[in-house]
Amino acid sequence: QVQLVESGGGLVQAGGSLRLSCAASGRTFSSYAMGWFRQAPGKEREFVAGISWNGGSTYFADSVKGRFTISRDNAKNTVYLQMNSLKPEDTAVYYCAASPLSLGAVRTRSTSSYDYWGQGTQVTVSS
Repeated sequence: QVQLVESGGGLVQAGGSLRLSCAASGRTFSSYAMGWFRQAPGKEREFVAGISWNGGSTYFADSVKGRFTISRDNAKNTVYLQMNSLKPEDTAVYYCAASPLSLGAVRTRSTSSYDYWGQGTQVTVSS
């Protein structure tokens, strides 16, 4: 069982930056693939970024490529999402998710690939 807790959300002006953190419980965190997803009001949850168990592979949605980075610190059981050049359309609740499997480029982007989810953290970007 893995429990995930996101933090770092807030209100920021367009062009600003935020860093989200996702702290995981459990001794097997280092073996999990991790992902960040977001959900805006009235929209489906969508993939933002993913990272393999050792950080060797990262994946990004086209909408955030070049602006967001994902990283992890397995010693701290934490995964990060650095968000730069934020836009109003980035406004959403951001969720981290964990999978015990090695997902690869395709399955990383699917919500159904993940077994564990956090409660989410709100990110609001004002224009």
